[in-house]
Amino acid sequence: MLLDIIKSRFSVRKFRDDPVRESDLHLILEAARLAPSARNLQEWHFVVIRDKGKRRQLTDICRGQSFVAEAPVTIAVCAGNTDYIMACGEKAYTVDAAIAAEHIVLQAAELGLGTCWIGAFYQDGIARLINLPENMRVVALIPLGYPGVTRKERLVKEFTDIVSFDSF
Repeated sequence: MLLDIIKSRFSVRKFRDDPVRESDLHLILEAARLAPSARNLQEWHFVVIRDKGKRRQLTDICRGQSFVAEAPVTIAVCAGNTDYIMACGEKAYTVDAAIAAEHIVLQAAELGLGTCWIGAFYQDGIARLINLPENMRVVALIPLGYPGVTRKERLVKEFTDIVSFDSF
């Protein structure tokens, strides 16, 4: 059940050295490809970083978070059409890329792989590292691999603290 996967998923900040199976990586990227997007524009692109030299550079790019460089794979979730504003007033590219990134995270969890959503990175640094076109932005970095730690208990707010019906 999907809810069981969501409950078991956690942010992994220590990875084993084991390589990610190509078949698993393909499934994860396929899940991202199938994500919904505003007006079905699908303005995303996923850069899979596996090269050890590039991965080492991720520590500085990610503001000293060395575990990012230790993951055998990091996926840069990129998006274009950065000027398109949805009717609700939000930029579509950040929402669309976030949905695709969450598809990555959940598919990885279902396969027994760990991830951590990284938003603390230098845009210019990652852009140089992956040769990002000027019309694109990196929305998230997702380190991916087999967890080198076990899940700790996590406190989450109660349902009634975060849900209202019909009015705030």
